[in-house]
Amino acid sequence: MHDDLSGLTAFLTVARKRSFTAAATELRVTPSAVSQTLQALEKRVGVRLFQRTTRSVGLTEAGRQFLARLEPAMKGVQEAFESLGELRDRPAGLLRLTLPRYGYQEVLGPHLAAFLAAHPDIQVDIQLDDALVDIVKQGFDAGIRIGERMEREMIAIPVSDDIPMTVVGAPSYFATRGTPKHPRDLRHHDCINYRSRTTGGLYRWDLTDGGRRIEVAVEGRVVLDDAELWVDTAVSGLGLAFVPENRVRKLLAEKRLVRVLEPYCPTLPGFFLYYPSRTHVAPKLKALIDFLKVSRQSHRDPSR
Repeated sequence: MHDDLSGLTAFLTVARKRSFTAAATELRVTPSAVSQTLQALEKRVGVRLFQRTTRSVGLTEAGRQFLARLEPAMKGVQEAFESLGELRDRPAGLLRLTLPRYGYQEVLGPHLAAFLAAHPDIQVDIQLDDALVDIVKQGFDAGIRIGERMEREMIAIPVSDDIPMTVVGAPSYFATRGTPKHPRDLRHHDCINYRSRTTGGLYRWDLTDGGRRIEVAVEGRVVLDDAELWVDTAVSGLGLAFVPENRVRKLLAEKRLVRVLEPYCPTLPGFFLYYPSRTHVAPKLKALIDFLKVSRQSHRDPSR
């Protein structure tokens, strides 16, 4: 029985990761151990479940059919174990989360040590990804995203305040290129563009004009697929950046960046923790939700 469960767990993990090495890391075993476990499983069932090459791992037709039947069954087993956890005083288990890097920096990272200290039986597996991940398909317990990028049929819980946005540039840039006074002036400026790794498209700047939301397709000599580099590139004088205000507050105070187009910069919805509405809320996830609610309130009212 133990060997069977190990084989099924290894199968599901490799099928999700499409990599023996990544699966071994998650399972905390060696890649050779994963390979041997799956070979034993394939020998027992009598069919090949994976197509292996030196560069990739894919499911065979038999593997795809097996996965379709096995996933809901194993999820039921997992929920059965988690339901037993409800009878314990402390939440426990592996909590898998997906969130963008900025969400980790703003919402989870500052409180992670305190959360784990308060719940020593919980482990966290965090995937940093700016894309809007299908948390059900990818096997995550929950995700954290900005409110305007929520999936449908999700329960969403606010875990941060709204996010004021701002357009900034370096003094050296404005000394040579001048200062835009209106969003339409951006067509004459170098703007640092962001390319989505998911769609390949360029992000449009969401500005406002007279209370009306406008999307501005900007152009510039620099295109990035990592939003973390926006600020550094702007400080270097290579163009204007459209970023959350709190990420550049210190640089603004130090005069290394200058804010422009203030009347046209919106406040975006803050971060939300979300999970499927049909999913039973496991104690480990409820513990995180309650903890982030308290942390948000303490941030608003430091005296608490």
